[in-house]
Amino acid sequence: MNEKLSFFSTRTLGHPNSLTLFRVAAVPLLILLMLFDNRVCGIIAALVFSAAAITDYFDGYVARRYGLVSNLGKVLDPVADKLLISSAFIMLVSLGRVPAWAVCIILGRELAVTGLRSVIAGYGQDVSASMLGKYKTGFQIASVIPLLIHFNYFGLNFQAVGMALFWIAVVITVWSGVDYFIRFRKYIFEGSDEGSA
Repeated sequence: MNEKLSFFSTRTLGHPNSLTLFRVAAVPLLILLMLFDNRVCGIIAALVFSAAAITDYFDGYVARRYGLVSNLGKVLDPVADKLLISSAFIMLVSLGRVPAWAVCIILGRELAVTGLRSVIAGYGQDVSASMLGKYKTGFQIASVIPLLIHFNYFGLNFQAVGMALFWIAVVITVWSGVDYFIRFRKYIFEGSDEGSA
C-alpha cells in the first residue's frame, strides 16, 4: 500500500504534474473573479491567469530537466491549457469584450486539432505542438491578460491592446490549424479508407 502511495505521489503528483493541476484549479477562481466586472477583480483575475499560464512553461521545463516526463503529463498538460484559455475566452464573451464568433473559431480549431491528434497518435506518430501552435498559444495568452485588465491605466487602453493581440491570435490559430491538417492529411485519408472498407 505504501509503495503504491509513494508511486502515486512521486510519479502522478510530482512537481510537473502539480503545476499542471494548478492551472486546472485556477479555472474556477478565474471564473469567479470575472463574474465581478470591476477594476480590482480584473487586476486579480489577470494575475491569477498570468500565474497559471506561466506554469505551462515551468512544468515542461521541470519534467524534461529531471526526467519526470509521463504519459499522464503529456495528456493533462494540453487539456489544462485549453481549459484555462477556453474558460477565459468564454467569460470574456459574456462580458462583451470579445466577439463570440471569433471565440467559436478558436474553440472549434482546438477541438478539431485535438481530434486529429488522437488519430495521429493511433498511428504512433509524434503529436507534440509545432512552433505555430506555440505561437498560437503565446498570442492567446498575451491577448487574454490585457482583456482581463480591460480598464485604462496610466493612459493605456488595455482593452484596445488586448483586441489587437486577440486578432493576431485568431489569425495564427486558423493558420496553425490549417497547417496541422495539411501536414497530417495522409493519416486522415488513411483513416477514411479504413472506415469505408
